[in-house]
Amino acid sequence: MNRTEDSLLSPNRMLNIAHRGASGHAPEHTMKAYQLAMEIGVDYLEIDLQMTKDGRLVSMHDPDVSRTTDGSGLVSEYTLAELQKLDAGAWYNQNNPDKANKDFVGLKVPTLDEIFEHFGKKANYYIEIKQPSQSPGMISSLLKTLKKYDLLDPNNREGSVIIQSFSDESLQQIHQRAPSIPLIQLKGEAITKKQLEKIKEYASGVGVNAKLVDRKFASMVRDAELLLHVYTVNEKKQMVQLLEWGATGLFTNYPDRLKAILKEIH
Repeated sequence: MNRTEDSLLSPNRMLNIAHRGASGHAPEHTMKAYQLAMEIGVDYLEIDLQMTKDGRLVSMHDPDVSRTTDGSGLVSEYTLAELQKLDAGAWYNQNNPDKANKDFVGLKVPTLDEIFEHFGKKANYYIEIKQPSQSPGMISSLLKTLKKYDLLDPNNREGSVIIQSFSDESLQQIHQRAPSIPLIQLKGEAITKKQLEKIKEYASGVGVNAKLVDRKFASMVRDAELLLHVYTVNEKKQMVQLLEWGATGLFTNYPDRLKAILKEIH
């Protein structure tokens, strides 16, 4: 990994990744959450991708709309027009009365196009492909959209777009079609040294649950010359510990907390 120190992919850098936007302070995956993350000054906006019935890419974590909207059923059963009639913000006020904001009521599920149109190249994007096997054409559509907004230009910041997935097959497909895009292999269980060597053939790093990480594991990943991005870390004590162990990026609902820690350290 011969990266320059100022590269987003530098192994000597700690990335502040806004998990679903600044989702501790605003409804996840809405323009409000992304805008707040940008105001805080994060390294990345994380976008989870789902695909609508009419093939549009939207930013939502769950395949089902019921947790974060006033609707029910699968994203894949809605057209974009139908999906954007749902309220994607009022639920946050109900769940977080101490942080309730009238501006959150009536927020819409944003499309990937809308996010790129709004933030352009000012933001860096950390995109997760969700359920790719159940969304034929998602990869092609994503690559086409990235190209449309000039986000694959080789003159852009190195690492300005990162794609992650639990599906190694999907990541390998992207690696073949767009080898310049850095990829992160998500893992929900322990990883062996042998697996890391295989991952290194197509990815720049691994994304793992904080529960799986200790000093030994972090060292193993770093020794394999892979980036280590950890999710989802919201408490300051754990942030500091993971930094000490050698994590190179943290997904957090509270990027303001991580920013404060990084400022103290540097």
